[in-house]
Amino acid sequence: GKTCDLIFNDRIKLFAPDFLLDEFEKHEDEILSKSELSESEFKLFLSLISSRIEFFSYSEFKRFISISKKISPDPNDTEYFALALRLNCGIWSNDKKLKEQNQVKVYSTSDLIKIV
Repeated sequence: GKTCDLIFNDRIKLFAPDFLLDEFEKHEDEILSKSELSESEFKLFLSLISSRIEFFSYSEFKRFISISKKISPDPNDTEYFALALRLNCGIWSNDKKLKEQNQVKVYSTSDLIKIV
């Protein structure tokens, strides 16, 4: 759908903490049931999106964690905010709560569709 179109759009550069891959694998069963992908299709999908995302280790953005903890409306998103601060970029999320701060621009899927 629209999310896949954006992931594979050459006008968008994607970055993520390296734990994101672990999260995909941790929630594999849930993703499989919601997406109706087979296990092999899921593995292929992971491989494809991994080729489109530049991953960063925690050590590469840890110096921004303290400020990120202060501005992130959701403690579960602290590392995403820290990486965004490190790279001076926005965050792609449909979580409206994340827009409750003004340090990091948060783009929804519909925001990105309008831009690209």
